[in-house]
Amino acid sequence: MKDTGKMNDLRDMTAEDFSKMEGSVFTVTSIDTKLDLELIEVKKLGSGERNGGAFSLLWQGPSEPALQQATYCVSQAAIGSHDVFLVPVAEKEAGYQYEAIFT
Repeated sequence: MKDTGKMNDLRDMTAEDFSKMEGSVFTVTSIDTKLDLELIEVKKLGSGERNGGAFSLLWQGPSEPALQQATYCVSQAAIGSHDVFLVPVAEKEAGYQYEAIFT
């Protein structure tokens, strides 16, 4: 993940850092129409190479547009803009859910 923002480096962020942002909106800016995703879950995954261990982030997005598995530029006011690999993991009544895993 490349840090293109000014506030935080994702390589140093932990599950605890993201837990404070649950319910916040993250915006995918690297597609034709910006797409807002709400961070709905931060889950610790055990040990990993990063300080604080591995974790996953789960976002809820709308039904349209649906994102394919790929790397997207994701922005959030507190952390700036970063490239994040998003995987669609579920389709709910509210729309699609996307996950990113940090190890």
